[in-house]
Amino acid sequence: MPLQNRVTPEGEIIAASARKLFTGNRGGRIHDPATRTLTVRRFISRRSICCLTTFKNRKRTVMGEGYTELFFLDEPTALAAGHRPCFECRRVDAKAFAAFWCEAKGLEQAPGADAMDAILHKERLGPKPSLPIVDLCDGTAILTDIRGKLHPALVRGNSLLPWAPGGYGQPSPHPAWGEVTVLTPLSILAVLRAGL
Repeated sequence: MPLQNRVTPEGEIIAASARKLFTGNRGGRIHDPATRTLTVRRFISRRSICCLTTFKNRKRTVMGEGYTELFFLDEPTALAAGHRPCFECRRVDAKAFAAFWCEAKGLEQAPGADAMDAILHKERLGPKPSLPIVDLCDGTAILTDIRGKLHPALVRGNSLLPWAPGGYGQPSPHPAWGEVTVLTPLSILAVLRAGL
């Protein structure tokens, strides 16, 4: 039975057996180590990061005594859920993210992790905005109607890639106009638009 530690673009934590490219956490332990099941908490702090699955030969027991390891299909999924690159194991990516944040927000110097995390946490917990689909860039996660039900999808060029825990479905053309619900936090969307 798979553990409930896979994150969707909507930020939900589900059980799925599919392999993931990245791991991360939400600031600490949100599970019961005795049962390896989630508690009612979904965050310990404002810090939500996306990490490499292997780093310096560190070995961990997943959902053991330490923080709750979460897993992401890929980086667009992690970004949509509001997780930024880790400054320890993904230092180059984290510095690039901070530099694009600086550019997108018109800042004179790149912000530190705490400053970005404070903004991202509010955006993660706040309502999801509706934006014109023509204004969205590659890597943006949205909600789209598939057979009468809303599902996450990724914008790529003029196509939408339906998201599933095991990977993306067949691309379909996205509408040429209209507004969609955007899952990717607005600050991360600005970072993507700036060139990440």
